[in-house]
Amino acid sequence: MIHGSGNKGNLNLLFKLVSKGIPWPLGAFENSRSFTSIVNLQFIIQQLVEKDIEPGTYQVADDESLSTNELISLVAASQNIKARIWEINSGLISFAAKVGDTLHLPLNSERLKKLTESYVVSNNKLKKTLGIEKMPVSAEEGMRRTLRSFGN
Repeated sequence: MIHGSGNKGNLNLLFKLVSKGIPWPLGAFENSRSFTSIVNLQFIIQQLVEKDIEPGTYQVADDESLSTNELISLVAASQNIKARIWEINSGLISFAAKVGDTLHLPLNSERLKKLTESYVVSNNKLKKTLGIEKMPVSAEEGMRRTLRSFGN
């Protein structure tokens, strides 16, 4: 996910939920996701324009990934509130999702998978090609900048 000032979509929805004090009930699930801050994306685009880069497939991402629990903590911190992350037994949540499959409820196995799965890509090939060791902005700092823009 690319994020930055003026971001729209799921990150905004999560921001609103956390800001209202609504607890995250999936804290027992561990996941990791790649993000790309607009600052890092702008840097990559500038590098691609200025340098003669070998054609190929490159994955653009911040150097570190973030878990959903870390993301919720960052959102809460941006609002100076306590993160409300509930670690409800993952087996119980999975069972509830299976019941949701049968009863056609909002929480079902497919939605649970989307909310809790990991999706991490490596930017190592891109960094090697560009001759850099790290992206200009860390995943946490990029996310903090985006979240600060939501308060404006």
